[in-house]
Amino acid sequence: MDQNTQKPVSPGTSNLADEDLTQAVLATFEHSQSERFQQVMQSLVRHVHAFAEEVELTEEEWFKGIDFLTRTGHITDDKRQEFVLLSDILGVSMLVIGLNQKKSALATASTVFGPFFVENSPHFENGDDIANGASGEPCFMYGRVLSTKGDLIPGAHIDIWQADDNGFYDVQHKETSHVYGRGHLSSDKEGKYCFWSVRPEAYPIPQDGPVGELLDAANRSPMRPAHVHFLIKVSGYKPLITHVFKQDDPYLDSDAVFGVRTSLITSFERHEPGMAPDGKRMNVPFYTMHYDFLLDPAADEE
Repeated sequence: MDQNTQKPVSPGTSNLADEDLTQAVLATFEHSQSERFQQVMQSLVRHVHAFAEEVELTEEEWFKGIDFLTRTGHITDDKRQEFVLLSDILGVSMLVIGLNQKKSALATASTVFGPFFVENSPHFENGDDIANGASGEPCFMYGRVLSTKGDLIPGAHIDIWQADDNGFYDVQHKETSHVYGRGHLSSDKEGKYCFWSVRPEAYPIPQDGPVGELLDAANRSPMRPAHVHFLIKVSGYKPLITHVFKQDDPYLDSDAVFGVRTSLITSFERHEPGMAPDGKRMNVPFYTMHYDFLLDPAADEE
């Protein structure tokens, strides 16, 4: 017998008045295999139905919404996540982070993941230049990875990615597969990390897709303040997804994805040509950024 014929049948799903429809749909999830799945789906149904009733959604608007989500899926691939971007600009990403990333007062704040993270980025050693040809002014970034108790954390896996000074990530250049402005390295035995890259600049989030259309329709700014992405993972500690933002950026108070936290803002100091902190002699002006990351212990370590 077909497995589908053995599943519970939901009675009373025909000839329903509008006021009975929501309850009938909710009833179809009563036999879900997971209580959590049932809870989430029934809540989703209640809120979506209530939304449609509240705004008196027209069929034309419904079709436009379906088309919007379809095109969001079509533009998404392994190098660009338009659904993540949609979640970001609606504030859902930061809301979920706030609900799930409960941190101690000392731990470095989390923020949005963003749509341009790529798995298996190139490996670099401390002191290397991860810019790898990205346009921009040279910047030496360094600091430590520590526990919230002040213990140095060696061997932390640190993923870094950022845009060039034109506001583009490497994966946005469809005409080339050249990787720049991203890579991963590990904190050394003293918990230190350091690398060269370029000073970040403010940039607009992608406007060539459905999310850009949504921002245009809302007359909203697409700008993000200058930042560098970090993802830090190490055994025994909670993973950290965060940014470091450039102090005095004009868009710190109007980030299109609501991701700024005051504790993540730091200075990118300009230096005239000369000796850099790692002993490298620079023939052009350069910048330095220092930031220490503090990690909470994993739940089973507390």
